[in-house]
Amino acid sequence: MRAAIFHGPGDLRMEDVPDPEPGPGEVLVDVRAAATCGTDLKSYRRGHPKLFPVLPSRFGHEFAGVVRAVGDGVTGFSPGQRVVAANTAPCGHCWACTRGRLSLCENLEFLNGAFAEQVVIPAAIVARNTYVMPDSLSFEAAAPLEPLATVVHGIDESGISLGDTVVVHGAGPIGLMFTRLATLRGASVVSVDQTPWRLEQARAAGAVETIDLSDLPDPDSRVAAIKARTPGGRGADVSIEAVGLPAVWEQAVRTLRPGGTAVLFGGTPKGAPFSVDSSAMHYEEYTLKGVFHHTPDYVRTAVELLSTGKVDGTMLVTEVRPLEALVDSLEDMAAGRGSKFILQPGMQP
Repeated sequence: MRAAIFHGPGDLRMEDVPDPEPGPGEVLVDVRAAATCGTDLKSYRRGHPKLFPVLPSRFGHEFAGVVRAVGDGVTGFSPGQRVVAANTAPCGHCWACTRGRLSLCENLEFLNGAFAEQVVIPAAIVARNTYVMPDSLSFEAAAPLEPLATVVHGIDESGISLGDTVVVHGAGPIGLMFTRLATLRGASVVSVDQTPWRLEQARAAGAVETIDLSDLPDPDSRVAAIKARTPGGRGADVSIEAVGLPAVWEQAVRTLRPGGTAVLFGGTPKGAPFSVDSSAMHYEEYTLKGVFHHTPDYVRTAVELLSTGKVDGTMLVTEVRPLEALVDSLEDMAAGRGSKFILQPGMQP
């Protein structure tokens, strides 16, 4: 079969590989839709020690498809079922899991290989983070399950209440999902970005206001413009960073109202510091929350949101392309020519 094989930063090839077989507890799936994401792009550019400790490696983790075969001991799934799965499962027995912090599990089991004609779901993920899809849910809409589950985590940590003003910094796929879920919670969302077409998508996701920062080069003017669009100019009740740049982390904190909460979600390069005004942090009683990954409960909630249509996964998709267009799609993401692409095995160029 055809599969994407990652050989190292900048070296991602479509190759012919042996057809996989499911082992005990595993499920083999014919991939019908696989989605690109920011982690794919970062991994393609600079590698990822957790996802790819050994090279070469299979590539991709957001997908939906049809069960082809099941391994020994699998009773909950059968050939022909339409399924979607998360990209990891926690072990359940490390210090983090035993304290209920499953997103911090030390022994996460990862799934790689979604950019292929077939993918094997590891046994731990079959047991805890794989779901049968309703016929009403398309493969394309279901494929972004994993990032939606992480955003569900972020929303749960945010404390957003009915009537809050929420500023979402970034209108890429993650920012759009935060905008949609904050709107569902009854918040008034202000979306902030530098790209007009992304801000249009944010309005479609529910943002009541958008701010284009492209003509505001310095941090002070950006903070002033954002706070001016909040009640009384005081700032956001909740400020969500969905970009992954230290400068935007700082912007998110600086645009809080007194007593507000910043959800610092976007992953930054390792060792990248950011600054906080310690006086403002103290006298204005900010709450700063770092949020990472998901848990089985957040995955379950994300599946329900997609299945009921409360979140339309296709709102994130720029274009559906053949599997062989993977590298071009990652390059288009890097150049700002699209947010998220769906790759379909078997689709003709």
